[in-house]
Amino acid sequence: MLARPLQDLRISLTDRCNFRCVYCMPEEFFNKDYEFLSRGALLNFEEITRIARIFVAHGVRKIRLTGGEPLLRKHIENLIEMLAQLKTPDGRGLDLALTTNGSLLAKKARSLKDAGLQRVTVSLDSLDDDTFRRMNGVDFPVAQVLRGLEVAHATGFGPIKLNMVVKRGMNDQEIVPMARHFKGTPFILRFIEYMDVGASNDWKMDEVVPSSEVVRRIAAHMPLEAIEPNHAGETAERWRYTDGGGEIGVISSVTQSFCRDCTRARLSTEGVLYTCLFAASGHDLRALLRGGNTDQEIAAATSHLWRTRTDRYSELRSASTPGTASAARKIEMSYIGG
Repeated sequence: MLARPLQDLRISLTDRCNFRCVYCMPEEFFNKDYEFLSRGALLNFEEITRIARIFVAHGVRKIRLTGGEPLLRKHIENLIEMLAQLKTPDGRGLDLALTTNGSLLAKKARSLKDAGLQRVTVSLDSLDDDTFRRMNGVDFPVAQVLRGLEVAHATGFGPIKLNMVVKRGMNDQEIVPMARHFKGTPFILRFIEYMDVGASNDWKMDEVVPSSEVVRRIAAHMPLEAIEPNHAGETAERWRYTDGGGEIGVISSVTQSFCRDCTRARLSTEGVLYTCLFAASGHDLRALLRGGNTDQEIAAATSHLWRTRTDRYSELRSASTPGTASAARKIEMSYIGG
């Protein structure tokens, strides 16, 4: 029992994605023969909103929509409109955010903003077009994602966060160029350690670039100083340029566990609740929704699950021999979002 409050609910809208990123949905595993969930298996928008309303009534203040690629979910704007109407017990609106690969952002930014979406985080693993195409696995050009960033910023989203997953030998040469490119811009760049989520990405510890190394590399060219987190439980460690050129973040998901501060739960696209990103199994809320249970009964069940959670995978991994803890079966990141 780690006495961690539940404040952040991440909701996966689809298990499908139009990218095949090497660290998340590699083509050799998620190929043309892979069976994705049927439409009937997915939670509908009314079910998602009902679960969200129950969680908000019990402490959740932030909802992040994820995937797969959430912008592939048809009529996503309708769901955003529904979620944007929810209020916390003290009458405040939610912090409503979305994570995307950016491929459809130029097309969708205005309708997302008009529907009530407040913040956007975009995955961007390289500015070099060849590296970006190789990492996304479908030969998608980086220029289209950069165009999406421009449109989203012009639409009024901000600050927009950019997530770069760093994999040694594949894109770590891009650390300093990425930092230099986005220094002094409205965008906040965050570097994420390559994680051992799921079993499809063939994770190896020697491919992880520790956040401490990322900071050292950048600081050698552009001096940095540590700054305080925005709030308790924030996953990113914040650093700012000493010349006032903005800030970066590093997410040390492998080398520095933050299990004891974790305030996040994840809901899969077909309604399974996971209390840890590295979980092997979850809890079926769809069965409760479609089984005639009341909101009070669902709230009681989820409250019990959260109060009794003992997840601390990252701490156990850090304390074990490299490779030992991560050998256990875990849910795929593409299934519940990052």
